[in-house]
Amino acid sequence: MPLHPQIKKVFDLMQKSPAKQEVIPDEQRKAYIPILPVGKRVQVYSVEEKTIPVSEADIPVRIYTPKEEGPYPLLMYFHGGGFIAGDLESYDEIVRPIAKESGYKVISVGYRLAPEHPFPSGLQDCYNVTKWATEHKEELNWDGENLAVAGDSAGGNLAAAISLMARVKKEFTITKQVLYYPALDLDASEFRYSSLIENAKGYGLESDQLAEYNAFYLGENANPNNPLVSPVKETNLENLPQALVITAEYDPLRDEGELFAENLRKSGVHVETKRYEGVVHGFLGKFTHLDEYRDIYQRTGAFLNKEI
Repeated sequence: MPLHPQIKKVFDLMQKSPAKQEVIPDEQRKAYIPILPVGKRVQVYSVEEKTIPVSEADIPVRIYTPKEEGPYPLLMYFHGGGFIAGDLESYDEIVRPIAKESGYKVISVGYRLAPEHPFPSGLQDCYNVTKWATEHKEELNWDGENLAVAGDSAGGNLAAAISLMARVKKEFTITKQVLYYPALDLDASEFRYSSLIENAKGYGLESDQLAEYNAFYLGENANPNNPLVSPVKETNLENLPQALVITAEYDPLRDEGELFAENLRKSGVHVETKRYEGVVHGFLGKFTHLDEYRDIYQRTGAFLNKEI
């Protein structure tokens, strides 16, 4: 379908005042601010700030408890931002409805960002905070059974990679993964996906920018063919968590997310997919007030609570 009319208005205005094409981390970070004021965000039972001493740094987290009664299933949320931007506050308005609609206690992780901390720093932070959570069952009032990971864009990459790590390390078991328009192939040497060509320019995230974003995360030593860098490169997808993969029609990353979902399905993993039509990359929070997209949180909650 055509680009949603209200989204088209936004991008028509952007075209009149085009932003610089160069990806500059400090400028990207300034752009990541919440859209909704605190008073208009979804309310949950409690929100707690905490610092987790793991890895090489103390990692800030924000813990969302959906209701008074526990124990709770647990979901780890890893924010997007091209590995270089995003934080706990800028994702607060997105994590709150996930907690409310799913009933999961959600831990949003403020992992270290590139380029100051390239791969594997952010990934290791997310893995170690997840491990910490499983080791603090009583403190978190976790049910001890349901452990999900979720993330959008770069955060979807981290969620998928942690699912791969957990399968090998066997220090905890992830039961479900939710990937919102994930960045799963960081090899930007060529455009291997039709969506990189169809949606190359004019929809916010542009295909020519991907190599810049990825280079900050890859640093000097990371190999984009490493499945922990590019999860779509993993050839053995058996025994991975059940997955919900959300993509957007006008997103350069659309096809790599859908390919990963299909590869999971072929490997015997239960997968649910949804391509939202008429919308762009990064629509969580920005456009989920529109009728066509507001069900994404209910869809997430239904998947997380489904017994399969």
